[in-house]
Amino acid sequence: MAEPRGCALQVENLSVSLGGHAILRNAGLVLQDGRTMAIIGQSGCGKTTLLKAIAGLLPVDSGRITVAGRPIDSLPPRARSAVYLYQEPLLFPHLDVFENVAFGLRIRGIAGAELQQRVRPMLEQLDLAALAKRRPQALSGGQRQRVAFGRALIIEPALLLLDEPFSNLDPEARMGMQTLFKTVAGAHGIASIFVTHDVKEALLIGDAFGLLRGGQLHVYRDRAGFLADPASGVSREAEFWRQVRSTEAEAPRQPER
Repeated sequence: MAEPRGCALQVENLSVSLGGHAILRNAGLVLQDGRTMAIIGQSGCGKTTLLKAIAGLLPVDSGRITVAGRPIDSLPPRARSAVYLYQEPLLFPHLDVFENVAFGLRIRGIAGAELQQRVRPMLEQLDLAALAKRRPQALSGGQRQRVAFGRALIIEPALLLLDEPFSNLDPEARMGMQTLFKTVAGAHGIASIFVTHDVKEALLIGDAFGLLRGGQLHVYRDRAGFLADPASGVSREAEFWRQVRSTEAEAPRQPER
């Protein structure tokens, strides 16, 4: 299959087995530059396996993966121009915020004024400038996730792979990170795959949509197709909140004191 113009990622017929069990079966997707594909699915459906296979962290049975026009199937993870972000931000505890964000640049030999010119704006963009000298253990969960996000973006990867990165945050911090992700990822024009089991999060984050179920990946043609498919869970979510609002409207009001 010819790679579409402006394609950041193309996955063809990707199959992965673990412990003798098929986890992914002939998965395929195309992701354009600067877009985010939100993939939903219940626990155990293969979401993490898909991301790790693309990142080179798991062996594959068959299939082809191309990032930014380059086949990466045989490349080690560090050479794939893809960054994998876990649910729990894995920061270096002995480094402060500035050095955690700067880490990828330093190992590429960037230092001095150039390092400062690249890291300082990133800290400002992520509202971390005032925390530059703090260690990870002195940060909140949302702040640590922002540091991990900055460390990923600073090296300008071709692809971000996000494995339910905000699921461990409290609701307020999670909403803040969802909005921040959309803003910063859009500003940097980096293509992303964002996996989640939360339909509302998928609708907020995604430009394109997929559903993983039983090892099979279905990619929707557009947002309307995702909304219309009963299997996506959008209609169930909408009905749930309709009933909540109806119940609240019918509840007797307490007299004012």
